[in-house]
Amino acid sequence: MSRCGEEVVSEESEEESNGVNLMEFSDEILLHILSYVPCTDLVLNVRRTCRKLATLCLDKSLTHTVLLQKDYKVNKDKVKQLMRDIGKEIYQLNMAGCYWLPSSTIDHVTRCKNLVKLNLSGCSVTSLRLSKMLSSLQHLRSLAIDVNPGFNASKLSSECKATLSRVSELKQTLYTPSYGVVPCCTSLEKLLLYFEILDRSREGFMLSGQLMVGESNVPHYQNLRIFYARLAPGYVNQEVVRLYLAVLSDRTPENLHAFLISAPGSFAETGATKNLLDSMARNVRLDALQLPKSWINGSGLLQHLKFNNPFYFSFSRCTLSGGHLIQRVINGGKDLKSLTSLNLSGCVHCLAPESVFRKAEDDIDSSILESLVVSCCNLRHLNLSAAHHHSSESLGNHLCQLLSRLKHLLSLALPVCSITDVGASVEKPPSTPNLVPQTFGRKVRIGVQTYPSNLGDQTNQKIESSVFWALMGSLRFLETLEIIGSSFSSAMPRNEPAIRNSLPPCVRAQSVGDSEVAAISQLTYLQSLTLAQLPNILTGSGLVNIGLQCQHLRTLSLANLGMMGKVVYMSALMDMLKHCKCLRDLRLEQPYFCAGAQFFQALSHCSALQRLCIVSRSGTLQSDAVMSFMASCLEVIMCHMFMGESLTVCKNLQQSIVRSFQAERPALNVVIFPLLHEDLTEVIRDVPMRHLDEITLFKSRVAEEPPNLWW
Repeated sequence: MSRCGEEVVSEESEEESNGVNLMEFSDEILLHILSYVPCTDLVLNVRRTCRKLATLCLDKSLTHTVLLQKDYKVNKDKVKQLMRDIGKEIYQLNMAGCYWLPSSTIDHVTRCKNLVKLNLSGCSVTSLRLSKMLSSLQHLRSLAIDVNPGFNASKLSSECKATLSRVSELKQTLYTPSYGVVPCCTSLEKLLLYFEILDRSREGFMLSGQLMVGESNVPHYQNLRIFYARLAPGYVNQEVVRLYLAVLSDRTPENLHAFLISAPGSFAETGATKNLLDSMARNVRLDALQLPKSWINGSGLLQHLKFNNPFYFSFSRCTLSGGHLIQRVINGGKDLKSLTSLNLSGCVHCLAPESVFRKAEDDIDSSILESLVVSCCNLRHLNLSAAHHHSSESLGNHLCQLLSRLKHLLSLALPVCSITDVGASVEKPPSTPNLVPQTFGRKVRIGVQTYPSNLGDQTNQKIESSVFWALMGSLRFLETLEIIGSSFSSAMPRNEPAIRNSLPPCVRAQSVGDSEVAAISQLTYLQSLTLAQLPNILTGSGLVNIGLQCQHLRTLSLANLGMMGKVVYMSALMDMLKHCKCLRDLRLEQPYFCAGAQFFQALSHCSALQRLCIVSRSGTLQSDAVMSFMASCLEVIMCHMFMGESLTVCKNLQQSIVRSFQAERPALNVVIFPLLHEDLTEVIRDVPMRHLDEITLFKSRVAEEPPNLWW
């Protein structure tokens, strides 16, 4: 896109002969076209091609908001020139995740005197540099920063604190126990906190989450409307967030309308948090709610909380039963047309009348799901993953048939066992839980194409009559789809060794395979696809159909498909990749995966690919093939490979990639390391949070956060 202006000039005669000249379009059309070009290209390249583009590229509609967060080609010199040319015209600047820029680059932000919104999450900023920058940004109202070890609020100047006192929106990512700049932000209306504090320092010392209570500034929360906290695993994160909550429990903001806490594992309720929830139940009406599972389980909290046109609910991993969900949340069928996002991930009993005396594998109560669908008819994001949702044999009451009524869905996450046809799973002989399904034993002839070239070669009638095929056909505008095994567990750790053993797939899931994957190819507008633990993948033929039909696919994550001792879908995957021209992120997790020359040759067809992550226990790689791939795919800036190779092989390859390509790709991030090595967790902590959170770690991302929570 940066060469568009040059092409206009050099091909002018050809355009005139064809009767089409880009410069003859109206300014409105040209501005719309230019809005898709990165701002750095517009200002530093395109505007220098001709007078008309020089004027249009500096139009306020293009310079008002500058997004650098995924402009991986930007470097410190480009940022300096950009700020010099249009700094005064920028009102919103997003540099989130620009981890490759030196901290001195932030100094140039001071040229943006009119900044109202600034996102520096993931950027390296010291206390002194932050103080100097904020001192000159008197109009700032929205700020996102990281708080790293060594942060010292006492180094903030009075001018900086004056700017912070006017900030109404603050997002802090905490890597050390601290209040950060919160005590200075006396006008906060939105507070987002991401806790990424490790329990141990790099030197191995245990960290404490104790803070000075006097620094918390109790009165400054009284204008708060949105409170969001997301915790990474670890005891210290829980300790620190309790200190923030203690302030809220002392005096709950009356205008609070969104209260969200995302905490993995067990997060015990205390007297202070109970007082906070009791106060909320008495004094506020919420539009968005998410609480740790232990705060909801076994309590009557939901019965007392009041809601006002809610748009987001998350009850992830709660033991909330379907009866409680219907009665306490939607009041037996109350109109909830305002609800756009619902996360029931890991709620194993949410589609059953009661959780007592019920096995997780028992059939769902379709009437509960029907009430949910009818009441929340405008849902755009729905997560039902990490649970067993088995439909009964009753006609017309299959989970897929009921979900097909949600015509506005944009993202959907389902467990594998929920999409199988009841008849197909019943006909299948029961499998022993600890054994691999019999279908895994099918032999594949070497040298012969093992998948049909198109759907016509399969049993169309059987495929197209399935409930999942019908569901995919009814959700034509779906952009994100996750089909994840209810017992799937990634081998990639968060803060623990990669030695966990995955549980066998659900019995109902064992009939899900190639035909169901082929049904996904109906989703013409699909942008993100996750498939994990589909046991009956025999050839991967459906992947080829997705590659052919889903031309907007940008993110693909595949994990544990088919038999575990062999990658049976390799040939189909390579054929699929040849058609994925828009693919930017690829994550593969599969034991015994061979990242060899043929694979990387196929992957080279993905010309837009930016990030690659491969996780494979006992997997192998060919260093020469990786180097050739990196040389041919110029957009790749992240290569993470956690395989079964030796530490020496991994280190040598990583050093070779960095040495060969770092100079041309400033954002290059390479981690190649043995998956089962004892130091893996130390390596993981150095991965930029943008990559770690978005691709390296496996998780369900549908309805993970409220829509448009920040940028």
